[in-house]
Amino acid sequence: MLALTLTADLTGVTELLPLDTAEEPFFYTFKVQCTSCREIHPNWVSISRFESSEVAGSKGEANFVWRCKACKRESTASIKDSPKTYTQESPPTRQTIVEMDCRGLEFTEFRANGEWIAKGLESTTRFSAIDLQEGEWFDYDEKLGEEVSIKDMIWEIKRA
Repeated sequence: MLALTLTADLTGVTELLPLDTAEEPFFYTFKVQCTSCREIHPNWVSISRFESSEVAGSKGEANFVWRCKACKRESTASIKDSPKTYTQESPPTRQTIVEMDCRGLEFTEFRANGEWIAKGLESTTRFSAIDLQEGEWFDYDEKLGEEVSIKDMIWEIKRA
């Protein structure tokens, strides 16, 4: 079991969350490594908790099924639950966003593609279409008349 964690400095916002619904699924993007031969796949791969594929030679399904080009081993990964919100804390703390059951592979690096949402820390403002690809995000809370931001993001993939 692996967990995607985030440590970030949130100013004026809280409850940061990937927009991940059946109507608008979020695709978690990773670098993947085979645990058998340790080969790292050269391309980024994406996984959605709303898509599943059959596992060869099994009655089961997984959100991500991958065959290593080096050793030909088939591996799987499944997202266990809906993503958890990242709440504003001072100082920033590492919090789990999503947990994945990985068999035969490990995710080694995360890319924050896709749309994120958050809400104002001291207002009812809802922020959508948050893009974290650049490693930081800035906006303005009209209700409070103050700048809000997400910065100093550290993404880690840890054993859960």
